[in-house]
Amino acid sequence: MARLYPLDRVRNIGIMAHIDAGKTTCTERVLFYTGRTHRLGETHDGKATMDFMVQEQERGITISSAATTCAWRDHQINVIDTPGHVDFTVEVERSLRILDGAIGLFCAVGGVEPQSETVWRQAEKYGVPRICFVNKMDRVGADFFGVVTQIHNILGANVVPLTIPIEEGPGFSGIVDLVKMCQVKYIEDRKGTYPVEEPLSDDLKQVAAPWRRNLLESVAEMDEELLDKYCADEPLEEQEIIAAIRTATRQQKICPVLCGSAFRNKGIQRLLDAVVDFLPSPMDVPAAVGTLPDGTEGSRAPSDDRPTAALAFKVVTDKHVGKLIYIRVYSGTLKAGSYIYNSTKNKIQRIGRLFRMHANHQESIESLYTGEIGAAIGLADTATGDTLCDESTPIVLESINFPAPVISVAVKPLNQGERDKLMAALVKLAEEDPTFTVRHDRETEDTIISGMGELHLDIIVDRLKREFSVEVTSSAPEVAYRETCQKTVEHEERFRKQSGGHGQYAHIIFRLEPQPAGNGFEFVNEVKGGNVPKEFIPAVEKGIKDALEEGPKAGYPVVDVKVTLLDGSSHEVDSSELAFRTCASIGFKAAFLKASPQLLEPIMRLTVTTPTDFAGAVSGNLNSRRGRILGLDALSEKAQVIKAQAPLSNLFGYTSELRNLTQGRAGFNMQFDVYEPIPQNLAEEIIQRRKKQ
Repeated sequence: MARLYPLDRVRNIGIMAHIDAGKTTCTERVLFYTGRTHRLGETHDGKATMDFMVQEQERGITISSAATTCAWRDHQINVIDTPGHVDFTVEVERSLRILDGAIGLFCAVGGVEPQSETVWRQAEKYGVPRICFVNKMDRVGADFFGVVTQIHNILGANVVPLTIPIEEGPGFSGIVDLVKMCQVKYIEDRKGTYPVEEPLSDDLKQVAAPWRRNLLESVAEMDEELLDKYCADEPLEEQEIIAAIRTATRQQKICPVLCGSAFRNKGIQRLLDAVVDFLPSPMDVPAAVGTLPDGTEGSRAPSDDRPTAALAFKVVTDKHVGKLIYIRVYSGTLKAGSYIYNSTKNKIQRIGRLFRMHANHQESIESLYTGEIGAAIGLADTATGDTLCDESTPIVLESINFPAPVISVAVKPLNQGERDKLMAALVKLAEEDPTFTVRHDRETEDTIISGMGELHLDIIVDRLKREFSVEVTSSAPEVAYRETCQKTVEHEERFRKQSGGHGQYAHIIFRLEPQPAGNGFEFVNEVKGGNVPKEFIPAVEKGIKDALEEGPKAGYPVVDVKVTLLDGSSHEVDSSELAFRTCASIGFKAAFLKASPQLLEPIMRLTVTTPTDFAGAVSGNLNSRRGRILGLDALSEKAQVIKAQAPLSNLFGYTSELRNLTQGRAGFNMQFDVYEPIPQNLAEEIIQRRKKQ
């Protein structure tokens, strides 16, 4: 099957926003007006096409990013609808890694909300060009120009409105197109709401004039020829303006802003035009960068004729086809039934079938071409972040970095005979979600699952029940504490064991020292003269890594330490890898207890948006939770943003308490920031509680 559209007519976009800004509703309208669907699905009645999970339909929120393909003005648009809840920020992270452009959606009443800023910064990290859409212009309290100011002040974007509303709130009836200088009214019929362009009235001309001037000045600055024409008061042609906006948007020098009401079917066609006109195709973005086998940097330019390079960015367990791998192709072509090289795992795999995805529906295709997003089955050994390429020209593309999970619960099957079934289900879920981890606590025999928040783990437990038919009980959330040391010590450990026949012997001398926060574990070998044979050095490192998994102080993982192997000895008969591995593990635990061990706790960064009247109460509540107020910014006359840090252990149930404090009018965003030492009195309580477990 040949390409649907030329590469320069492909757009890979994502829709990102704070929860309840209207992302899924907007996506539903995009699908309807592009002819991809023939009915309008709504999130509130559980019939949205892109919210296909049962949990999404019940809660009215997006949990998993969903992909689809549609067409507009003879362009192929691959759309990914992302979640807005902070617990599922991983879905935004991996989506933005493979997208070429994004639509930042903002509520006309809420403006720049906490998660809006988080996803905006994620897009900046990956250099994704953005356009903005101010949604819900029909709501009471809608303030388009206030939101534009917030985007500029809070997000630092050079915002340039391309449309402005005709009235705001329930009287919102249409928009003024500043590029065409016309007014757009919307006519309703049984098929939906459609735009009708009309000349501007005299009153609207006066309102639009300063914003038209702002638009022309902004684009003229980007092009010397346009600047000369503008300064000479020569009229700028519509196509010249569009071309200048396109260049400036793709270079991320400006951020075009449009407005509308997705629920009322107003402004969506203009938004689709902006996607086609201003966001980049795969040919307009830098070539994909990766690492070649010799360690040097390489790249893959977008072309169907070049060697294949693709990135697996998502894994889904589908009850009909099994393991489904979502793929973005950066160069070359993937063909169903062909073999492909996984350069990350160094394995050759066979692509069973290829699909073009439409939410949870699959359209079977023969090939995926450069710039396209699709899914494959048959890649059993491929995980999120793996590179698929030609074996003859290998490259490992830059992977995706995910935040570490910060909250844990212990789960047990109601029926003990289903323990193996539970573990199989958890392994599949962990394959899908890199921020969800599973481990077995050898002391308590508990299965510990960890995630990004309480809602994240609630969804996991619900999926275990519905999708895998495993009923589980879960304990109260447990914080993922860590251990480290505060001083440098040298330690000598000698391990002897005689049990008939060959014995076990190992002897090591090493130095244990703390590392700066966030540096992790480092192992250095400084043994001279072969006192510890080279073949046993890796066993020493493995033994220490074994001990790191459960710290000697309280059984939590050990972080930010450096071990330098200085000397030792071996026995020509009794020494073995097992002996040195055991010796290193025992020695590390003993040394760690002498090095002033310290318990660390995860500190979260919070951004709370609250009405000014409640700012004092919110700040006081955070202080009572061992929080630190980092900043207090005025969002408007009636709203403030409080930036703070607080320990995760003191934030359980914060959502409900914040609602009670502010009559349900405040919102917050929370994400992991850093690990910090716990006050000694609290550390002792945690250690004693851990020992009882």
